Amino acid sequence: MKKNKSMIITFLAPAVILFCLIFLYPIIRTLIMSFFHITGVTDPVDKWSFIGIENYINLFQTSLFRTSMMNLLKIWFFGGLIVMSISLLLAVILTSGIRGKKFFRAIIYLPNIVSAVALATMWLQYVYSPKFGLLKNFFEMLGLESMSKIQWLDNEHKFMALLLAYCFGMVGYHMLIWTSGIERISPELFEAATIDGATKPKQFRYMTLTLLKGVFKTNITMWSVSSVAFFLWSQLFSSVTADTKTITPMVYMYSKVFGAGNSVTEHDAGIGAAVGVILSIFVVLVFTVCNKTLKDDDLEF
Repeated sequence: MKKNKSMIITFLAPAVILFCLIFLYPIIRTLIMSFFHITGVTDPVDKWSFIGIENYINLFQTSLFRTSMMNLLKIWFFGGLIVMSISLLLAVILTSGIRGKKFFRAIIYLPNIVSAVALATMWLQYVYSPKFGLLKNFFEMLGLESMSKIQWLDNEHKFMALLLAYCFGMVGYHMLIWTSGIERISPELFEAATIDGATKPKQFRYMTLTLLKGVFKTNITMWSVSSVAFFLWSQLFSSVTADTKTITPMVYMYSKVFGAGNSVTEHDAGIGAAVGVILSIFVVLVFTVCNKTLKDDDLEF
């Protein structure tokens, strides 16, 4: 028995040590830093000044941070509706027995293996371009002159353009998650439902959606994580770091920690840590609400 314990400790120790060093320690350090005023992120502990929850109070009193949080909520909610709806629709179509589903699945997932910089550049230069962009030519072909004259990258439309481009790149990823859940459902259930007279829409509503509750929780959690980490697309769609139309909490945190941008010049790693804690709490809340509202413990495939 003692030998078994020694073997278990020997094999687990490296993984536990790495987990503590790579994951647990940064989390605890970030949480502690959020209660201090810290000029530089690498400053030694003796240079930290304890200020309690003042960092959190200052954040929610700052209009730029509140704007970034509103942008995050818009990306999470409206973007989530777009991505979840389209990805679920595509997953249902691709698992319905159509020919060439592997080809279409690969094509739809393709944007996820392309660099975000390249993908954003494509949208900026070839889709939203006011001179020869795809949308301009498309609306002109349909005779919609007013739509073809829309400046997608001006302040009025920039956020919508950013959101649509980002959603385009995320649909394939979430489609694969939906597909994996749908393929776990036994075809015999659908055959039995068809024999009983259930139409395809009723099968989708009462069977597919019900049996995908666990997958839905996974998709929402993954979407929440990617939403709070929204950074690169915001930077690519704006030449100004603190652009109120595209700024997100991650961009704001970067600005505070490294002093980037014109409107945020003071270095404050404590504020940055507080932003990270708030974003983590946001993801945990979403996950908790999903677990409470979408219970699938009593479901069987």
